[in-house]
Amino acid sequence: MTDAVPGDVVNGHTLPNDGRVGLIVRNTSLDTAYNLTINLTRTVDGQPVTPRVVLVPANTSKAFGPFAPGDYGSAVALDVDNVSLTLLAVRVV
Repeated sequence: MTDAVPGDVVNGHTLPNDGRVGLIVRNTSLDTAYNLTINLTRTVDGQPVTPRVVLVPANTSKAFGPFAPGDYGSAVALDVDNVSLTLLAVRVV
């Protein structure tokens, strides 16, 4: 596995997606919860779908995925509220 990377609040992150990738997000803050935003590329009746926003509690890890390419695209766009969120991409087998 690769090393986790700190969240980039300015540029965000892009996770290459073939429908078999997952994401482990760790909040390294000891006392503050932060949000992870997972953007969808899917539209309904030509309208964009609201991004998925998930609260990651302090000092906790959460796992996400796999991400359906039809909903999230071939590259999942991720945004974090704070550098305390670290991201680790994993392959789901």
